[in-house]
Amino acid sequence: MYFDSPGKENTVKTIEIAVQAIKDFDIHHVVLATTTGYTAQCFPALEGVTVVCIPHAYGFKEPGKNELSDETIHQLQNKGFRVYASSHALSGAERGITGKFGGISPVEMIAHTLRFFGQGMKVCVEIASMAADGGLIPPNVPILSIGGSGRGADTAVIMRAAHANHILDTKIDRILCKPILP
Repeated sequence: MYFDSPGKENTVKTIEIAVQAIKDFDIHHVVLATTTGYTAQCFPALEGVTVVCIPHAYGFKEPGKNELSDETIHQLQNKGFRVYASSHALSGAERGITGKFGGISPVEMIAHTLRFFGQGMKVCVEIASMAADGGLIPPNVPILSIGGSGRGADTAVIMRAAHANHILDTKIDRILCKPILP
């Protein structure tokens, strides 16, 4: 499925496509990006499916703070979802170094290359690696990853995640949906 443009307005359809793919391909692990909780709250709890919600890292916007409220975290946990915030696998410390000294790191080159397919594709790979690093999903097992371009969801892939220290072992098996880029 190709959306005419990126954005939050694609969230419901992205989730419908994702839920169907979970059934069609017998997927047991979902990783989804959720900055404010909107995307995660739209996603249904499914029997036998582990859902991991990945917000921005603490300090992304404001030191010591996360954009996902404690109340929303509790709501998602009560729904049976796991919430995990950590350093961004495709930026993190390296962005801090290049921001201070200039240049570009190999990890940032990976991120920019994934953006050829759209911001959501970069997010899908990044959050899956973060979830694998946190022990919340198994590496090298088909999972469904959902990301977006800013707010909401507009990209979903079936992929096999790798830990950040083996990021080049990541495999994208199926692109379920993505936006056409402006």
